[in-house]
Amino acid sequence: MDLILATSAGVEECILDYDFDIAIGQENTFQIDLSYGTWDERLKMGKRIYIPDTEYGGIIKRISSATNTEAITIQGFCWRGYLAHRFIIPPTGSDYYTASGDLNAVIRALVKIPGFQVTEENCGVDVSGYQFERYIDVATGLERLCESVGYRLDIRYIQTETAGYVLVQAVKAGNYGSEIEYSQDSLIDFSSTDDQMGVNHLICLGVGELKNRTVVHLYADANGRISQSISIAGIDEIVQVFDNSGAERETLIETGTARLKELLSKKSFTPSIKDIDKELFIGDVVSGKDFITGNSVTKPITDKIVKRMTGWITIDYKIEGET
Repeated sequence: MDLILATSAGVEECILDYDFDIAIGQENTFQIDLSYGTWDERLKMGKRIYIPDTEYGGIIKRISSATNTEAITIQGFCWRGYLAHRFIIPPTGSDYYTASGDLNAVIRALVKIPGFQVTEENCGVDVSGYQFERYIDVATGLERLCESVGYRLDIRYIQTETAGYVLVQAVKAGNYGSEIEYSQDSLIDFSSTDDQMGVNHLICLGVGELKNRTVVHLYADANGRISQSISIAGIDEIVQVFDNSGAERETLIETGTARLKELLSKKSFTPSIKDIDKELFIGDVVSGKDFITGNSVTKPITDKIVKRMTGWITIDYKIEGET
């Protein structure tokens, strides 16, 4: 995995022999740590760093140093981070942005960033009237769209002889729920949590005063599905109040649903792998099991943290529902 430095126009300059930390999913940032003694004057603001044919890379946007430690830190957004900082805005006069057509055609309509290209090939999967959440960021919106039809959003940097570019496309998500199970037998380090202390009944308070206040009750079932019908009662009912005083009923339901998703009970399984024979991607589905506690989970991957330290590459994966 060679880390390449290129000009702001994408012309390759050299290979960088530095440790790095790349977080894809929630943070979507990269960091390179070096010292005064290893500083390369070619490291300039606005230049690109990347590992070819992977999602690992971005544009240098912050350079900081400390004289007491002689340490220099270089940071920037990953490629997915640029999609995460664009938003899907409903057209004038419409409540939502809706999309129909081939999955890659929908992506082409929403990814309009210099240096990014969406494949011209159709993936062969059509969506009809898909409704994006209001003002959702492009990365999350497209990830959820792809997930709804068993695909994932594939992002990778393509290196050419003249200038590289970021290729975006929908590809079939890997479903390794029955094929790959991370456990003690995998000879890897991992942590697991089965947290059933989450909220399953959210009382949402909207616009109005006292008896005239808009109130909506939202309930989650054992599978995390949210509705306005009670599912979990008795001692297992866990209630919380969500105050959104300016919201009308429709908006209150939307914001309350998003809030309840954050508060749900969740399972987590985080494997840390040094030697992998199959790289996994955001959107792929995997299983994890702790034989000691019995904790098990099958969920899609939402985050990857890739690090190189003293020549060793490690990849940590996080799955859906983890904080």
